[in-house]
Amino acid sequence: MKALELVMSAAAGWLLAVAGIVIGYVSYGWPGVALAFTIIAFWLLLQFSRAVRAMRDATGAPIGHVANAVMLHTRLRAGLRLVDIIKLTRSLGVKLADEPETFAWTDGGGDSVRIELVAGRVTRWSLQRAAAEPGIEPAADP
Repeated sequence: MKALELVMSAAAGWLLAVAGIVIGYVSYGWPGVALAFTIIAFWLLLQFSRAVRAMRDATGAPIGHVANAVMLHTRLRAGLRLVDIIKLTRSLGVKLADEPETFAWTDGGGDSVRIELVAGRVTRWSLQRAAAEPGIEPAADP
């Protein structure tokens, strides 16, 4: 898993871009450099398009609302980025804290999920269940 994190880090991405430019120049001269810059620009446009699509999907939902907090909790895993979470929830989260960045989403039943991000990636998350209403007993297991 650590090797994958290294490959997916921003520094590794920029190193690959520089390596592509160097390899393009060594192999094909200036046309190779132009091809490398074209590929880099295309990659950056794909990333920008992905972020814009996630934000467009989140525009119609109330901030901090999710259809089912328990289902969101089961889909979370360490390493997800905020854009990935927004795609899962189709909503922007309510920011609770700056250090570490903490966001929350709540469903219609009052259950909520708190997600902590460090360096833009999910590190911890927790599910808070809504308190049962007084006078209502939980169903017994058969």
